[in-house]
Amino acid sequence: MVTLRLFASVREIAGQNQIDFHAQTVGEVIQLAVEKFGTDFASILPVCRIWVNGNPAHEDDEVFDGDEVAILPPVSGGA
Repeated sequence: MVTLRLFASVREIAGQNQIDFHAQTVGEVIQLAVEKFGTDFASILPVCRIWVNGNPAHEDDEVFDGDEVAILPPVSGGA
């Protein structure tokens, strides 16, 4: 199982902060998440960064049991 961790606005759209998937690539994890969470989730992905185990990743990168894929949307804030 690969754990998908969701942050900020992506987490709000999905309604949860993590979910596990059986997948072989980052792209498969993302596709399974889109199927589960729908078009609003899919629409924000183009501006997000994808990380695997704390390192920048691409959709064709392989993932293995125990890996953690994180989707990080742009964040703004401050005072």
